[in-house]
Amino acid sequence: MTKIIGLTGGIGSGKTTIARLFEAEGIPVYIADDEAKKIMILPETIRLVGEYFGQEVIVNHQIDRNKLSEIVFNHPEKLKELNKIIHPLVKKHFDNWVKKQNSPFVIKEAAILFESGSYKYCDQIITVIASEETRIKRVMSRDNSTKEAVLDRIKNQWSDSQKTSKSDYVIENENLNEAKLQFQGILKKLKNLY
Repeated sequence: MTKIIGLTGGIGSGKTTIARLFEAEGIPVYIADDEAKKIMILPETIRLVGEYFGQEVIVNHQIDRNKLSEIVFNHPEKLKELNKIIHPLVKKHFDNWVKKQNSPFVIKEAAILFESGSYKYCDQIITVIASEETRIKRVMSRDNSTKEAVLDRIKNQWSDSQKTSKSDYVIENENLNEAKLQFQGILKKLKNLY
């Protein structure tokens, strides 16, 4: 049976960079955030989101992600409701994807692996960490966000210490070359295990 390795980290930690390193080594990688975005454009999802959050978040038969983000990132209870809609759909898609993989293990990259409860379905977990200052700079540059917007997103995620306490491996990603060395060590261990 294919083993599931969870890969997570706070926004801007560099988890997708590490996911790409696994891909380059031929390991199947599932990027949960990318799949969630695809699920957000399905008619059934649009209907459910419109019913719960109101039609003002639906523009031209699509979810207005900016309007929805303003609502959910300022109201944790509304974020939980959105997650109740999206996460079961992502889990179903992931489960079908895993069945099609011919590999001893796969990587499931998810920003909110712990917050969503998805970690319970992982055989091992890798958490990528970086200082808050580094993460803020990366996200401001990548997303053209304000510092305040990034901090709002950070506060809706588990802290690094919460994540690392439940992780099998930790990659410190302040410096890409050092992170690559840590990645190589973890990859070797995973290949030996599975």
